[in-house]
Amino acid sequence: MTRHFLRDDDLTAAEQARVLALAAVLKTDRFARRPLAGPRTVALLFDKPSLRTRVSFSVGVAELGGQPLEIDTTKTHIGRGETIGDVARVIGRQAAAITWRTSGQERIEELAAASAVPVINALTDEFHPCQILADLQTVAEHFGSPAGRTLSYVGDGANNMANSYLLGGATAGMHVRIGAPPGYQPDPAIVARAQRIAAGTGGSAAVLDDPALAAKGADVLATDVWVSMGQADAPERRSALAPYQVNGELFAQAAPGAIVLHCLPAHRGEEITAEVLDGPASLVWDQAENRLHAQKALLAWLLEQA
Repeated sequence: MTRHFLRDDDLTAAEQARVLALAAVLKTDRFARRPLAGPRTVALLFDKPSLRTRVSFSVGVAELGGQPLEIDTTKTHIGRGETIGDVARVIGRQAAAITWRTSGQERIEELAAASAVPVINALTDEFHPCQILADLQTVAEHFGSPAGRTLSYVGDGANNMANSYLLGGATAGMHVRIGAPPGYQPDPAIVARAQRIAAGTGGSAAVLDDPALAAKGADVLATDVWVSMGQADAPERRSALAPYQVNGELFAQAAPGAIVLHCLPAHRGEEITAEVLDGPASLVWDQAENRLHAQKALLAWLLEQA
């Protein structure tokens, strides 16, 4: 059966660990695996603007021996009468895998349901699982393993990064805290799912409305932009989330030797200060690079399952 990666919990803890171990190998030797030699093609579908996703998947497919085929979906028949299922059937007969950066999670699930080749979520409104793999790789590089470490994400807790930190972090055995105000907290169903996963991995998942309490003793302090593409309530969001800025005062609550993560792009002076983002505890550039290695490992692993 074709395996897909549509949300973080599509990988078991053991599978996630294998992907991360392969990512470490591929960072050391970027041409150690060539499953796409031929070259075979991977279709990269984009509904939304992108820098890190576009670069990392394009470079990664090439380094795996393949040919990246970038498709701007605004120039296709998606949304103009052609169904998502038909798109999957057309591409799947010609490409080895498909990635898609789109909006609703239901869209990528519909694509995967009709696809005979692996489909990878390159970002939806609900989840950003490839980013979390890169983040876990970054944590592992710094601490040896993510298991048992406390990751505190503060800011907009109702977005895709918070959801993926909950699921992916719990799968890795981390203690995940989401610090967010009422109205900006994650879906209780996602929290409950993360808690069920954590019960089997030794981790935990919690939601707090006090940013200082969320950050207290954390090994990893993470955040994301407050206003995402298409959100019209920017002033209201900035007002509600202002106390959750990752600044020197909040970082002082974290554990000694803590690191800072941000999936980028960052708005210095808004969700995070320049002092912290550009400071010695920030690993955001390693984190951004690790998108390449983690995604290559994921692609290689998924292709092996076929």
